[in-house]
Amino acid sequence: MRQHPWTIASSYDHVAQQYTETFFGELSRKPLDRQLLDAFAARLRHRCPVCDVGCGPGQVARYLKDRGMEVCGVDLSATMVQCATQRNPDIPFYQGDMRALACPPALFAGIVAFYSLIHLQRPEVLPTLQELYRVLHAHAPLLLALHGGTGEVHTENWFGQGVSIDATLFTAEEMTGYVYEAGFQVEQVAERDPYPFEYQSRRIYILGSKGEAQADDSTRSTR
Repeated sequence: MRQHPWTIASSYDHVAQQYTETFFGELSRKPLDRQLLDAFAARLRHRCPVCDVGCGPGQVARYLKDRGMEVCGVDLSATMVQCATQRNPDIPFYQGDMRALACPPALFAGIVAFYSLIHLQRPEVLPTLQELYRVLHAHAPLLLALHGGTGEVHTENWFGQGVSIDATLFTAEEMTGYVYEAGFQVEQVAERDPYPFEYQSRRIYILGSKGEAQADDSTRSTR
């Protein structure tokens, strides 16, 4: 892929308002996403803080906050951070790069990253996961959501606006391998077909943890 961070950021800046209007309420129509986030929140009820990495307009952070979590968000797009702050004035959001987070080690009790790692080139995935590992507490969970597939996709028109966005597609096996190599244990892998209103890619969810025992194959589910 030819994408550079500034083109990702500027492209998302360009469509931030339309993106927010389209996606901020999306979880109300995504039962599996809510199930996984509910379990994540229940697991961390008395631990904090949690970070939504690649937070966009903050819909995932909002969902977790409404379930009693202390949560913050980080996104590469300054305009997206502004949109997230406007929609969620009780949640702190910051502009930042998930490949090099401006925070000390072991700060977070958990991380969610929904459709943010897809904007990395493959050689960047492992070091980025290692960076997420660095900023997590011992035994803390990491919940990823991805577009399934192989190769990459590119668009130069989104919401009727000129952009330049590349996205990497991953199989569950490929991303699970990266997660293991970064030092995490993989507890659960779930997959589902896209809902009719979504971009028509298979959806993959991976739950990992920093320093917890590896679950056996009975915990792996396909939806």
